[in-house]
Amino acid sequence: MIISILNCDINFGIGKRNGLLFNLPLDMKFFRETTSGHTVAMGENTLLSFPGSKPLKNRTNIVLSKDLDHNYEGVINVHDFNEFINIIKEHGKKETVFIIGGASIYAQTLPYVDEVYLTKVNADGGAEVFFPNLDKNENFVCVDEGTPMMDNGIEIRFTRYKNLKKM
Repeated sequence: MIISILNCDINFGIGKRNGLLFNLPLDMKFFRETTSGHTVAMGENTLLSFPGSKPLKNRTNIVLSKDLDHNYEGVINVHDFNEFINIIKEHGKKETVFIIGGASIYAQTLPYVDEVYLTKVNADGGAEVFFPNLDKNENFVCVDEGTPMMDNGIEIRFTRYKNLKKM
């Protein structure tokens, strides 16, 4: 199983200045609990955005960097997108793999995911980068609308989309 996991604002914005748009403790807890013990796959900038540029604990980390000289400790280093997808698919046969960013990785891997766990934030975060609008994508259907709840003073909703045409 391959799943993209992220949050977005009302415009499907997902980030700015290589960071998150909102401080959402409930969403972070959901992310931690959902991905812990599994494999996470990301681009190099996502890894670099973590504290100390260190991989996430209690997870297998796969990192795509186009720079052949960039190899990070404690991760599976990959330097080619096709190899990245093949490694994700292989891991996905045995366990759940979570795609965790950034925007380019989300966009390129979207055809390959089984589902998207999308926390919808009812606010405009002034994003610089965006996720495809799944509500307007005929290949995806929302299978769980989630219940609105407050997280750090902002309304959020945990939703889940299924990919109808997975590659």
